[in-house]
Amino acid sequence: MFDSTYKNRRVLVTGHTGFKGSWLVYWLQSMGADVCGYALDAPTEPSHWNLLQLDMRSEIGDIRDAQRLESVLFDFKPEMVFHLAAQPLVRDSYADPVATYSTNVMGTLHLFEACRKTDSVRAIINVTTDKCYENREWIWGYRENDPMGGYDPYSSSKGCSELLTASYRNSFFNPSEYGKSHQILLASCRAGNVIGGGDWAKDRLVPDLMRAANAGEVLEIRSPQSTRPWQHVLEPLYGYLLVGKRLLKGDVTVAEGWNFGPSDDGNISVQDVTKQLATHWDEIICSFASTPPNLHEANLLKLDCSKAHAKLGWKPVWNAFETFKKTADWYRDFYIHSKVNTSEDLQNFIKQLKTRANI
Repeated sequence: MFDSTYKNRRVLVTGHTGFKGSWLVYWLQSMGADVCGYALDAPTEPSHWNLLQLDMRSEIGDIRDAQRLESVLFDFKPEMVFHLAAQPLVRDSYADPVATYSTNVMGTLHLFEACRKTDSVRAIINVTTDKCYENREWIWGYRENDPMGGYDPYSSSKGCSELLTASYRNSFFNPSEYGKSHQILLASCRAGNVIGGGDWAKDRLVPDLMRAANAGEVLEIRSPQSTRPWQHVLEPLYGYLLVGKRLLKGDVTVAEGWNFGPSDDGNISVQDVTKQLATHWDEIICSFASTPPNLHEANLLKLDCSKAHAKLGWKPVWNAFETFKKTADWYRDFYIHSKVNTSEDLQNFIKQLKTRANI
C-alpha cells in the first residue's frame, strides 16, 4: 500500500502518547519506520501508549516549549512529521480556553517554525478535526474548501490551526516554490469522531461507556439525538499515511487540506451508537438525559470525503457495524481477559485493505 515509503524513514509524531498518536506510531513501527515521539506523559491511566510498550524514542515535552521542541527536531532530524499533539476535548476547552488556544494554535506555530529550521524535514501533516469547519448544521457534508470556524474554544482553535497551516503553506512552503526556495510540503487532515480500543479520555462517549460497563454502572448520555461521523481510528490513519507517502515523493498536488470520514452509514446518532455497542457487550447500559447539556454542542456534523476518494483512492474499510464490533470487543477483552487487541485489529484491517486492492 505504501511502497515501503516508511521503511527506515525517520518520522516524528507529536502527541504519540495519546489515543490516535499511539495507534499511528504502532503502525509506523510495524512498517519499519524509525519513529520519535514528542508529547506530554500519557494523559490517562490506563493508556494505550503504555500498554503497547513500544521500543522507540519517546521525548516527553510540551508542544508549547519551542526551545525543547527545536532541540528534539535538530537532534532526530526527521524527514516526515505528523502533528497530533493537541488539547482535544470540547468540554475542557470551556474550562481552560487559554491552554486550548496556546496548545492548538501556538503549539502548531512552534512546530512549523522548528520544521523550517530543520534541514532534514521534507513533509508535514497537521492533524485537526471535522469541527474546524463553520458548522451550519447542514444535512450534507463539509468540503475542504468550506469556511473554517468553530463555536466552542476547541473547535475554534482547530479552525485557527487550519488558517495557520494555510498561511504557512502560502508564505513559506508554497508548492509552486517546492524544490527551489524550500524542500517542505505541508498538508492538513480532518477526521470525524474517531473510536477504537485504547481511548480513555474523559467526556467522550465510547470511553465513558466502557468505563461504566466495566464498573457495572449505568451511564447517563447527553445529547442522544446528536449525529456524528463515527469511524475506527485506523481509517483516518490510513488516509494520513497515504497523504504522507505522496508528500514524501514530492507530489505537490496533495499539499492541501483533506477530509477523512465514514460512509453515510457511519453518520449515526449518539443513541443508536450506544445501542450498537451494547449488542457486542451486554454490560453496556445507559440512560438518556432529560435536560439538554449546559454547554453548546453541534447536533449535526458530516464530512464530504469525495476528494480523498477520487485523488487518493482512499475509502473506508470497515462499515459502522464492524467499527462498533471491533471497538466493543477491544474493551471487553481488555477488561475481562487483560488482552490488548491492537495488533490483531491492525492485521485484520491491512488484510482487508490488501484484499480490496488485490495485493
